[in-house]
Amino acid sequence: MRAITVSQTGVGATVPVPMDQYQSPFNVGFGVVVSGSVTYTVQYSFDSPFTADYDPANATWYGIPDLTNKNSNQSGNIAYAVAALRLNVTAGTGTVTFTILQSGVQG
Repeated sequence: MRAITVSQTGVGATVPVPMDQYQSPFNVGFGVVVSGSVTYTVQYSFDSPFTADYDPANATWYGIPDLTNKNSNQSGNIAYAVAALRLNVTAGTGTVTFTILQSGVQG
């Protein structure tokens, strides 16, 4: 998978970024770059964005414990399968850029 970058300015969530759940090993790395003042959480979901009735607002999102309520540049990884990742800004007016890279075959 090529690196995917999404950003969020002010309060709100980025669009969900679908992951290849069938990639083995699953390994996903990501980085968050903050510009200005914000508080954010990196989140994942097991709800697949590829189902016909998918709505990100109704999906169940879980915060990554080490990346909850952060306000500075951070990086992390996930080694288990998840359906999607997103970044949720809960306070502030700055911009957060979220870059995700999943290992495996690059298209």
